[in-house]
Formats: sequence, structure tokens, C-alpha cells
Amino acid sequence: MTKQTRLIPSLLAATALSVAAMPTQAGSSTDEAVKAQLQDYKATVQAFGKTLKGELQAAMKAGGPMAAVQVCNERAPEIVADLSAESGYTLRRTSLKPRATEPTDWEREVLEDFEKRKADGTPVAEIAWHEVKKVDGEKQLRFMKAIATEGVCLTCHGQDVDPKLKAEIDRMYPNDQAIGFEEGDIRGAVSITAALDD
Repeated sequence: MTKQTRLIPSLLAATALSVAAMPTQAGSSTDEAVKAQLQDYKATVQAFGKTLKGELQAAMKAGGPMAAVQVCNERAPEIVADLSAESGYTLRRTSLKPRATEPTDWEREVLEDFEKRKADGTPVAEIAWHEVKKVDGEKQLRFMKAIATEGVCLTCHGQDVDPKLKAEIDRMYPNDQAIGFEEGDIRGAVSITAALDD
């Protein structure tokens, strides 16, 4: 059993059925090692989304948007760090309009391509990308999956954020750019990179 297949078993079991349906754009390699690692990547994305969404929903119910902002500020980075440590992958959540994590050059290029694909009519839920690239002598598998803006996201990321909530967001994120979204927009993407196990 590889380190990837041991990744948070309870979360992976809960998401296994939906992982196979998540499409990706064809990359530079279709060998079995790439396919297997992409399945692990997709499961990791599902685990991240399931965990964060559950904690945000609980926070909203218990304390409203102010509590949810606290979860995003404190727990989202912890969840990313935990999943990265468990899997051995480098997991990031970024955006063209980031709240906390600026995109790298290659992430920005992919995000810009995502916007073009959406404009051409591709549903956000189907927008993903991967490539195999040699970096400093190491063969890496890079993967990104678009994050759709849902209605609940607009409380903190929409065009009409409550002034008190916006003030709290600005306090936590002085360089915040992540507002002005509409439902169905690409909020950003989850990015995963690791050495290719071939």
C-alpha cells in the first residue's frame, strides 16, 4: 500500500463513488502511473471539499457568517496542511482573485485557461487540468480542479458583503481580492503537485 492510498481512509471511503465521475483534461501522459495518481489527487480534492464544507456549515449554523470567516481563516489552512502531510503532496487553494494564497506563474496560466473554458461553455464542475513536467530533475504530476462559486459563498465573496463582515474580512486578510463574485463563477482552484510514482 502506497502512502497515497493510505490517505485519510474514512474520507476517501465516503468519496470513492463520486471520484470516478470527475473529469480531467487530457495531459501529456496516459500511462497507468499517471491515472492512478490522478485518482488519488481527485480523492484528495474531494476530501478537502467535504471537510471544509462540513466545518463551514457547522460554523454558519452556530455563529453565522462571522464564525464561518473564522473557520476559513484558521481551519482551511490546517486542513490543507493535514492533507498535504498525510498524502505527501503539495496541496494549495488559490485564485485569480485570492484571499490568502497568490497563484504561482503556472497556476495563474491554468486559472486563466479555466476562465476561457468556462466562457466557451464548459461547466465549472467539469473544468480540471493536469500535466507531467520535469522540475529540477524530478518528474512531477501537476493537477488543478476549478472551484465553483455557490450561492452560500456570496455571503463572504459576493458583490454586496455586509459592511461589518467585510471589515472583519479586511482585518484578517489585509490584501483581500476575493469579492465581487456571482453564483456560477470560478472562485479559484485546488492545486496539487507531487513526484510521479512510476
